[in-house]
Amino acid sequence: MAHKKGMGSSRNGRDSNSQRLGVKTFGGETVTAGSIIVRQRGTRIFPGDGVGIGRDHTLFAMVDGVVTFDTHGSGKKKVRVLPLEIEQTK
Repeated sequence: MAHKKGMGSSRNGRDSNSQRLGVKTFGGETVTAGSIIVRQRGTRIFPGDGVGIGRDHTLFAMVDGVVTFDTHGSGKKKVRVLPLEIEQTK
């Protein structure tokens, strides 16, 4: 008799978890300091003013403000956080 397993479901049951990468905060949205803007592998989008970069290339806001995406140089993408104007009430 042949010893062949049918369907093979017990051997094929493995898969990796998704990494949930991508833009988390889009242009025009307001952010608070420490908010994650982009999760990425490698520096596909570069940090600008008011944006920091983490050890795993995650871009995050360093100040409260509004997110803007620009291109600079040879078509490279850059993200900035423009600080919110603090209005004084009398």
